[in-house]
Amino acid sequence: MELTWHGHSTWSVTVGETDLLVDPFFDNPKTALEPSAIDKPDYVLLTHGHADHIAHAGEFAGATLVATPELVSFCEEEFGFEDAVGGMGMNLGGTVECDDAYVTMTRADHTNGIMTENDASAGMPAGFVISDAPPAESDEESTAVYNAGDTSLMSEMRDVIGDHLAPDAAIVPIGDHFTMGPKQAAIAVDWLDVDHAFPQHYDTFPPIEQDPEDFSSAVEATGSDADVHLLEADEPFEL
Repeated sequence: MELTWHGHSTWSVTVGETDLLVDPFFDNPKTALEPSAIDKPDYVLLTHGHADHIAHAGEFAGATLVATPELVSFCEEEFGFEDAVGGMGMNLGGTVECDDAYVTMTRADHTNGIMTENDASAGMPAGFVISDAPPAESDEESTAVYNAGDTSLMSEMRDVIGDHLAPDAAIVPIGDHFTMGPKQAAIAVDWLDVDHAFPQHYDTFPPIEQDPEDFSSAVEATGSDADVHLLEADEPFEL
């Protein structure tokens, strides 16, 4: 599995021959790439409907959309998406097969209004566990990464996601103000009992400016054995 961070909460994930793009938003200071520079993905995964997560979704409308039914409906009308998993999207707790990848939608504690003229609802905010095997069949040979989306710290990370979905790696927001900050994100990593951790959703706007080294130190302070990876934008990482 290959992970590439494009700044903020935008990730390219490759599982086998399948390319997935999560929360496309390239107007961030970490990347110099334009959306047109990204190879067209097979799937676009949207955690929620805030502008800093869907701003460039329309650039990839030829892909299959993975999102809640409410957000799928919005993206069909707004961006011209014609294909969604299941024909209508998915919802919390579900797992869908996306060619070589399996995507499980998890809960996130956040808001999810779309700031349009009619203030549309995008349903529930979400996170995703992306794996190369179905969750029930995961073993030491399989690989799974949990992208928490925008969220606060929640006990579901310990009791459900960590315990039952058992990801190997976690991508967590550390920006504070709108999501968890470094210390709560570090607790999340510890609860999830992962081997690898990656920060996201920081340094994009003044309210979420953070030193990611603080996150790394906070993870170590919890006693977690996770390796924290502070990635440079647009550089692939083999998980």
